[in-house]
Amino acid sequence: MEPQLLHHVGDGVATVVIHHPAKRNAMTTPMWRALPPLLDSLSTRADVHALVLTGEGGTFCAGADISTLRESPDEAQGLAVQAEEALAAFPKPTLAAIRGYCVGGGSQLAAACDLRFAQEGSLFGVTPAKLGIVYPASSTRRLAALVGPSAAKYLLFSGELIDTERALRTGLVDEVLPEGELGKRVAEFTRVLAARSLMTQAAAKEFVNGRTDRDAHWTRQARTGGDTAEGVAAFLDRRQPNFTWNGPDRS
Repeated sequence: MEPQLLHHVGDGVATVVIHHPAKRNAMTTPMWRALPPLLDSLSTRADVHALVLTGEGGTFCAGADISTLRESPDEAQGLAVQAEEALAAFPKPTLAAIRGYCVGGGSQLAAACDLRFAQEGSLFGVTPAKLGIVYPASSTRRLAALVGPSAAKYLLFSGELIDTERALRTGLVDEVLPEGELGKRVAEFTRVLAARSLMTQAAAKEFVNGRTDRDAHWTRQARTGGDTAEGVAAFLDRRQPNFTWNGPDRS
């Protein structure tokens, strides 16, 4: 099978699989190009309430296919940034399910997700210093916001790989699971996400990410969107809520 991005939707969750096992799921130019439109199409589907990004088999993503850097490094980096930004802007909760190597461009994609769950034994690295590449400004700032300035400098300056214990300690990952437990935990947690109010999640995502021009918009949504009334009624009736808000408004 050619290197590609596979996807499927079930139980309210879209799963996108990086499929290039011959090169540890390295991202090719066509794969970088394909990610933003794929995310755009999934974001508007009413049956998608959360998204999982993972890699085929035992590796998440070993970064960009190095041959693309030889051909046109500026284009390759630009496409990687576009893909990363599209993932960061996905309006519903996103989770990277990580096994094995999460390096280079793979770490960019993982950092652009809202959450990261990893299997024990996974390895993480931000490796531009090994190639003499200036890591993109947006990616550097996202990494620093996630792990803090000192940890970001350690990763960027050295290009060294770190294990799951250190990744968890620095905040690069949110949960570490024993071998064989990652898939079960991700399925369990995304079912929780899909059952919660998408309105609450969408508003929280914008606020946490620093958007400051939509406070009034979300106040109106809470007043008119229906989820608040349903959540309160369900709590008082001691039943599970049936949230129906399925934005978000992209204005």
